Amino acid sequence: MGHVVLLSFTAALNPTLVAATTIMLLMRNPSRLLLGYWLGAMMTSITLGLVIVFALEGTSVAKTTQHTLSPSADIVLGAVGLILALVIGRGPNKRISERRVRRKQAKRGKPPPKWERMLDRGSPKATFVVGALLTLPGASYLGGLTALSKLDYSTVVTVLVVVCFNLVMLALLEVPMLAFAIAPDWTRTVIDRAKAWLDRHGREVATWGFAAVGTALVIKGIIGLL
Repeated sequence: MGHVVLLSFTAALNPTLVAATTIMLLMRNPSRLLLGYWLGAMMTSITLGLVIVFALEGTSVAKTTQHTLSPSADIVLGAVGLILALVIGRGPNKRISERRVRRKQAKRGKPPPKWERMLDRGSPKATFVVGALLTLPGASYLGGLTALSKLDYSTVVTVLVVVCFNLVMLALLEVPMLAFAIAPDWTRTVIDRAKAWLDRHGREVATWGFAAVGTALVIKGIIGLL
């Protein structure tokens, strides 16, 4: 069960979810947009999760996928995280910076992705559709479902675990939703301050974040090999 809980937290680190949440927080009525996206995401993710986990139970698929996230894979991913921390910490060299500037200039004439244009409309219905379409099972979610299928829980408990997994996985949406519901003015002030702070310290946060995740994965992988 502990492995399932760990995977629910790693599943929350979804780049698309981070990008979508950031865009919605910058709009006029972020609480309604976040709620629409969350409902769409929960509908798709829970439905697919239940179908997958019950399909895996009692089949050879569960046995053949039990080593998908092996200790070796944890070590490799951890090493990648440490390398990213080193690269970000040292900062981009001049050539890379110039290349990024040219790339941004080239993208200025291109329209944003369709899902981003739908978010720009500022409608909860649009965010519901985007959330439903973008929330497909990722590696961590599939790994958690595979682990859950081998625990032989009852149907009710399995459904509850899948729902709880999704609640953790979508915490990036739920935390600001609750904050806006409880203290909207304070939340807007905190978000503005956080954006200003990240503008100044974004590199340090990314460096320490990748270093911490990378170290944890490497240690987890080494323990798994022992």
